[in-house]
Amino acid sequence: MTDLAVRLVVEGRVQGVGYRWWARERALSLGLRGWVRNRRDGSVELLAMGPADAVERFAAACLDGPPGARVQSVTRLDADAVAFVGFEERPTV
Repeated sequence: MTDLAVRLVVEGRVQGVGYRWWARERALSLGLRGWVRNRRDGSVELLAMGPADAVERFAAACLDGPPGARVQSVTRLDADAVAFVGFEERPTV
């Protein structure tokens, strides 16, 4: 089975509410690889890759996020699947 990779940019009230921690835990529970980081514009950016059904469940969950988040939009972009182990929090860009 070929892995699916997507890049998501989540906008709204998504910083200061545990979104990165939540995303990492959710991704790991689904067996996904990738990363999450805050962006200086107030959004959160994610790269998620793994089995297509798990990536789709993760992307759908990102529309809600953790308690306290108020997601206004999620922009989804295709990404190239690369060799990556785990799911990490990265520094703000």
